[in-house]
This record gives sequence, C-alpha cells and structure tokens, in this order.
Amino acid sequence: MTSSAKAGRPASARANRLVPAGLLLLTAVPVIAGMARLTQLAGGAKITPENARFFASPVPVVVHIVSVTLFSVLGVLQFVPGLRRRKPGLHRVAGRVLVPSGLAAALSGLWMTLFYPRPDDTGDALTGLRLIFGSAMVVSIVLGFAAIRRWRVARHRAWMIRGYAIGMGAGTQVLTHLPWVLIVGTPGKPSKAALMAAGWLINLAVAEWVIRRRGPLRTSPAPAVVSGAGRDRPPARVAAAHPSSEE
Repeated sequence: MTSSAKAGRPASARANRLVPAGLLLLTAVPVIAGMARLTQLAGGAKITPENARFFASPVPVVVHIVSVTLFSVLGVLQFVPGLRRRKPGLHRVAGRVLVPSGLAAALSGLWMTLFYPRPDDTGDALTGLRLIFGSAMVVSIVLGFAAIRRWRVARHRAWMIRGYAIGMGAGTQVLTHLPWVLIVGTPGKPSKAALMAAGWLINLAVAEWVIRRRGPLRTSPAPAVVSGAGRDRPPARVAAAHPSSEE
C-alpha cells in the first residue's frame, strides 16, 4: 500500500465521522424549535399575533414538525457509509420512511405558505421563495424515488441529496441570519428573503459538490426505498446489464 493511500484513509475516516456530526448539529436547530412549538400547542400557551395561526389550524404545523424531524434525523443515517455497509436493511427501512416524511414536510410547508395568514415580516419575495424551494423539494424526492424504482442508484442518490439539502435549509438559515442580526439588527422583508434564499442556495451548492465529488457509483448498495416482496434486489438480467445500476 502506498504512503498516499495510507494518508488518505485517516482523512476519509475523519470525513465520514464529521459529515454526520455536522448534519446532526444542523438538524438540532429546527428539531428543537419544532419541539418547542409542539409544547406550546399541547400546553395551551398564550395566544399571540405570532402564533395565532398555529392555534387556529394546528394540524398542518404538527404534520410539518413531525415529518421534518423524521426526515432530518433519519437522513443523517444515510450519510454514514459504514452503517450502509454493515446494516443495509436499516438503510432500506430508513429510506422507506424518508420518502413519505420528506413529502409530508414539503407539502405541509407549501400548505402553510399558501393558506396560513402571512406574518408581518414575510413579503411577496419570501413567499415566492418558499413556494419555489418547497416545490423543488417535492420534485427532488419524487425523482429520487422514481430513480430507485428503475435501479438508477446514482440518480436516486443525487436527487435525494438535493431534496435533503432543501429540507435542511432551516438549520443553515439560522447561520445566515445570525451575523446579520448581530451586526445590523432584525432583518426587514427584503433582507429576510435574501438571507433565507442564501441558506437554501448554500445547501444546494454543497449538495452539488458532494454529488460531483463522489462521481459515478462503483458498487450498487441495496435500494433504500423500494418495497414489496421480491423487490429488494434487481432481476438478474438487469444486474448483468447494469452492474453499477447506472445510466
């Protein structure tokens, strides 16, 4: 084994540990905020102009919080290569939960954007951005699911990473807002829209870098979301024709 290969192994192992750890930290923000909101709704907190819309129609926000929590936390597991290799069944089960929870998170977010009364700090620009990125998340997850149904593993991986990146926007948006709040103060409608957009775009830029850095798959992990008896492995003729499940 060459010295460069030996040096590369520890760096790769560190990256494999740091990526899930970083995602968990990013996930902590929306999960904690969501749990606080659920506690308010369950505990009969004081109704204010900021939370009145949630008390008036709690089902969409409860669906959103629960599905986002499942999507963000289980999504971290999909970025642990050792876990995928050692426990492929867990990867598949997590994938089967990720798709419906991701769709529920995106669709409930779109519903709230369209039908909840608009907060005072939300203008047309931010509303439009939420509709665009929420719809993009739905499309990404649907395309990822469709890809794995056709055994296109790399396409599945790429679209699911994009959908996950959009869903994790709330965590990154805290980081884009914090310097502005500390230096400038509370953002107005245009600046809030720009800061929110920056969070989504940063995540998507990182997602595209990850997708292109990994390149074409050289092996075919077991599909993550295909369900049903006899569907956990591609037919022999498909495996022979597409040994890497690639197009």
